[in-house]
Amino acid sequence: MRLAYPLCLLLLVLTIPAGWAQRITFSGRITEADGKPVPFASVFVRGTSQGATADENGRYQLTLPGPVDTLTASAIGFSAVKKAVSSSKAQQTVNFALGAGAVSLGEVIVRPHENPAYRILRRVQQNRARNQKTELLAYEYDSYARNELLLNNLPDQVSRRKLLRQMTAVADTLGLDRDANGRPVVPVFASEVLSRFYQNNNPLRQREEVSKTQMHGAAPREGSVVSQVMGSSFQDWDFYRNWIRIVGKDFVSPIAEGWKFSYEYELQDSLLVGDDYCYKIKVTPRRPQDLAFKGTIWITTDTYALRQLDLAVSTQANLNFIEQIAVSQELTPTAAGPWLPTRTRFVISIKPSQGSTGVLARITTVYSGFVVNQVKPLPFYDKPLEVAADAYEVPAGFFAANRPDSLSRQEQLTLTVLDTVRQLPAVRSLLELADVVVNGYYPLGKVDLGPILATLGYNNIEGLRLRAGFRTSTEWSRDWQLRPYVAYGTQDGRFKYGLRVLRVLDRRHWTVANFEHRHDIDQIALLDNDYALENPLFEAAARLGNISSSRPLLRDLTSVAVQSDLFRGFTQRVMLRRQQFQPLYPFAYYTGEPRPGNPTRSDFTLSEIVLESRYARDEVLVANNQNRRTAVGLKRWPVLTVRYTLGVNNLLGSDFRYQKFNLLLDHSIRLGQLGRTTYRLDAGYIPSTVPYPLLKSHLGNQSVFYNAGAYNLMRYFEFVSDRYAGLQLEHQFGGFMLNSLPAIRQLNWRLVATGNLLYGRVSAANRQITPPTDPVSGQALPTFQSLGRAPYAEVGYAVENIFKIVRVDFLHRLTYRTAPDARTFGVKVSLKFSL
Repeated sequence: MRLAYPLCLLLLVLTIPAGWAQRITFSGRITEADGKPVPFASVFVRGTSQGATADENGRYQLTLPGPVDTLTASAIGFSAVKKAVSSSKAQQTVNFALGAGAVSLGEVIVRPHENPAYRILRRVQQNRARNQKTELLAYEYDSYARNELLLNNLPDQVSRRKLLRQMTAVADTLGLDRDANGRPVVPVFASEVLSRFYQNNNPLRQREEVSKTQMHGAAPREGSVVSQVMGSSFQDWDFYRNWIRIVGKDFVSPIAEGWKFSYEYELQDSLLVGDDYCYKIKVTPRRPQDLAFKGTIWITTDTYALRQLDLAVSTQANLNFIEQIAVSQELTPTAAGPWLPTRTRFVISIKPSQGSTGVLARITTVYSGFVVNQVKPLPFYDKPLEVAADAYEVPAGFFAANRPDSLSRQEQLTLTVLDTVRQLPAVRSLLELADVVVNGYYPLGKVDLGPILATLGYNNIEGLRLRAGFRTSTEWSRDWQLRPYVAYGTQDGRFKYGLRVLRVLDRRHWTVANFEHRHDIDQIALLDNDYALENPLFEAAARLGNISSSRPLLRDLTSVAVQSDLFRGFTQRVMLRRQQFQPLYPFAYYTGEPRPGNPTRSDFTLSEIVLESRYARDEVLVANNQNRRTAVGLKRWPVLTVRYTLGVNNLLGSDFRYQKFNLLLDHSIRLGQLGRTTYRLDAGYIPSTVPYPLLKSHLGNQSVFYNAGAYNLMRYFEFVSDRYAGLQLEHQFGGFMLNSLPAIRQLNWRLVATGNLLYGRVSAANRQITPPTDPVSGQALPTFQSLGRAPYAEVGYAVENIFKIVRVDFLHRLTYRTAPDARTFGVKVSLKFSL
């Protein structure tokens, strides 16, 4: 067999006609009579298909396999010119001067032919079920993930700073390369993670078992959320999905079901990739500002599976601070048919402004040891992320012996530089400062002081508020946490204090016990609205300054609670709570029959049993090193929370028996090219007779800051309900529409639409329990109002991404516009860091 190819080649050479060896090359220039070039004119041999086209300067070159006697040159609008040529010279120069001539064009019928890449993309869709990994019952593999973070594009004034000067000196001493401009590339952080990943597809369940983690450089605390999410669970690149989530944005896949609406395709070649013959297809976004990719995909010619890709995001895409996003991936078929990735490399470069320091992140993931369709029982997936107790105890040389790919010389130097830099005193100080900024506490070994931002405050009840507190860290105990604080108001002269105690009983099902005791100032307008205090600027504005309109009161709270994950996604919480309220404004309620002259009181005490069930089907919760859990990843299913509160009369001095029912539903939905809609449904019912501080006070917003969890044109304590249903909507159009407007698309603004709707009412019994006047002074008491038959409604439109961080909302109040002090139109701002 090895001789077959040379013998065939020899026979071919021996049978070539003798004339083929006499190749003749003609070159020259085609011009008009006055010497001006005729661009793209044609030179050819009449009666054959042999010819060439001149360039934009009229120059041409034509090589012929045998002798000819005449060449012809022509162009539209000129008369054709013939010239005799020699058949004996191998290299000839022949110039043409064309004269003007009238050319009559006959009817031309153009029949459209489909882009050949379209046929291939349709076959990709037809074969999606046989190729995408979600068609497997289950799969598992070993994962090696390497994450690197570096600083680049350092301006001279930045690189001269002491810390970076020290880090650059270490990099240069060890021989780390600089960039093409001679500027230093300073490594900041790197990690390597070895794990085993499991996925069940119906129902969708995932689990990652991290066996070893090694961190280098300015690394986060061991056990922190960041240190735990560096494996493959949070780097699931599946281009068979219609949308790829990157830096909180949805990018349309080049093989999405609606591929033709977002991309242009060009079939470039067919070639061998590994052992697979593939079509090589170039992809480009139809609109450069869209969140889409440009680059190349390789599709197998037999199964029409995605074999390889090399993609980047356009620099014109509607993104902030992003200089580069690139991803490459290789895939292999499994024994069952569908393909799984064998290697993925992701690169993102962030540069806040032109000429500023850039941040470069590189993530490489290698997959091996595939096992498919071996289904495990669902309880196996109850804990999505399991970090081995000795995961951070890495023997010297362990990763060198166990990583599935080899490091380049520069990658090896990067890790060496990071291990050296970590020991610099300036780097250690920077890590401590970063920890304070992120967590709000200053670490001091076994305790963390803070929260720092709560140390000083001011309002018209307390005056200047001074606060000091701390929380214990896992260095003191991994299963216990204490959070005491003490505060003092210079105006009211009162000491306030609080203590929270947390005990982790079982980490697998996250069974946790909590105890809290607190004596402090609170506000009726903010009670039971903790979930809505999402905007730090709004929360600060609501709790500072003049808080009289929010109905302030002194609150003593003692509670004991236990929660546990009964099964994946379902958390049950039980709480016993006792509260004493002392209103700091004129307030009274009837203690018996609501009739003038009957006894009244202002203080009241509550003893409650609270049952709360929360179900988040696909939520991944990661416990951090402060014994709290953080939700990570994208939730595709709604999160449902149901709460039942029972007030028990005559228990520990309780004054009321009552019931409360609450339901909260949160969800975010991707609507293709139209953007993403987030909605929240909040409903409640209080069938009992209680004073209005126990009813639902709907959260208004009198600050200048927009808050998605509030009714932004409603005043604080404007409406109270004992039965209600509210719907809050926000739709992020992203760059849709604005990307198509020539004068605006360069600004990269993004359009947002909002809408809030609230139905509510208060029963007659709950209205009558509050006397109209103070029984002692006879002065009118502040009361409350409820909604009538019409709902409260407000709509808005916003432009965000102004100067990359500013959002401006324009709001219209549609109902209750004639109410006293009603604001029918408002403009509010907020700051949002979004890529």
